[in-house]
Amino acid sequence: MSVTVRFAPSPTGHLHIGNVRTAVLNWLFTRKHVGRFILRLDDTDAERSREEYAQAIIEDLEWLGLQPDAVFRQSERLELYEQAAEQLKQAGLLYPCYETEQELALKRKAQLMAGRPPVYDRAALRLTEAARKALEEAGRKPHWRFMLPEGAITWEDAVRGPVEIDLSTLSDPVLIRADGSFLYTLPSVVDDKEMGITHVIRGDDHVVNTAVQIALTRVLGGVPPQFAHHALLRAKDGGPLSKRLGSLGVRDFREKGLEPETIVSYCATVGTSGPVKAFIDMDALAADFALERLSRAPARFDEDELLALNADVLHALPCEKALPRLEKLGISLSCEEWEAIRANVGLLREAADWEQVLHGEIAPPELDEEDRAYVRLAAELLPDEPWDDTTWKAWTNALKQASGRKGKALFMPLRLVLTGRAHGPEMSKLLPLIGRERAKARLEKAAD
Repeated sequence: MSVTVRFAPSPTGHLHIGNVRTAVLNWLFTRKHVGRFILRLDDTDAERSREEYAQAIIEDLEWLGLQPDAVFRQSERLELYEQAAEQLKQAGLLYPCYETEQELALKRKAQLMAGRPPVYDRAALRLTEAARKALEEAGRKPHWRFMLPEGAITWEDAVRGPVEIDLSTLSDPVLIRADGSFLYTLPSVVDDKEMGITHVIRGDDHVVNTAVQIALTRVLGGVPPQFAHHALLRAKDGGPLSKRLGSLGVRDFREKGLEPETIVSYCATVGTSGPVKAFIDMDALAADFALERLSRAPARFDEDELLALNADVLHALPCEKALPRLEKLGISLSCEEWEAIRANVGLLREAADWEQVLHGEIAPPELDEEDRAYVRLAAELLPDEPWDDTTWKAWTNALKQASGRKGKALFMPLRLVLTGRAHGPEMSKLLPLIGRERAKARLEKAAD
């Protein structure tokens, strides 16, 4: 069976970490199975949907590397939904209801007070033709509900295992609003059927919706896809993500300087049976991916863990990927320089500090008289070029013999003078990149 999945966001806002995770899981699944990844913009809510959000979703997926094989907009497919609605009406399975929101709220309150579940009582089915006409003449416009079949819906969920939903515990869902616009359910079912969607991978907040969609798919003559409901991301303390944390959109992550591989790796590995892990090669990540490894327990979002993962990504990022990104930031490094400093950057923009160390001017550290004398000696014993990764050891061995220094007293003044920092890449790698002329100038300036 050829695999086809869909990522179906509503263009009512920017992508955030929760729905990006769903996109990543779908994309990895189809990449592993050499299938199709469809982006479907669920934009039937004309009042809230915005073109700028639709474009932002497309751009964000492109930046993440999750290029869809096709893009559809539900607003361009209304005729299909109208045909399906008419089919349901002819079968007596889509019926008009005239209650207002206030009336429905009062019904639910009365049912709860009586100890009954707040399930719609199908009162609209008992209206006579005359009663319906009177309501419409009074200005009431009907919304339309799908009559759920009796019994239970069961399916084998790829994450949750066997699932059973008793339809008698659910209200007949509204498929069409009073203004004639479609809610999510009917367009989703119609599109899944028409597009040949084989697997629906989404958050476990849709589990109950799935029972309704399976029932609706069957009455429309379709075969339900296979479902996989992953646990939602929660805050680090277990609370609701959106209420506990600030901005967690893709664009916010970009502004913070995170790499696309970081976001994809995090979304793919958080909440699994294994550790959060950095991947550079997306084929390797896809090969490592399995729905069965997703935990049923809510995954915990930890921004510190995300930042640490970004450092892991950069430490493994090859030169051919790093240099074009550095260039966009106005940072000019060679492959040799990048490989020397990459283990010391947590965000790519931090490479600018090391570019300054390698190519620019740095302020000399404040040294006491004893260290200034030592640095002066170091300048005198500086080896002639050419330099390589053995130069640092040869130079410091000579200084050790000449000064009697060892350990931190031997190495730290040199690192401070040459880099302006107490920590950083191995000096055996940095020294040849700094070069003799610049190194000598810094030593002499610090010794004055």
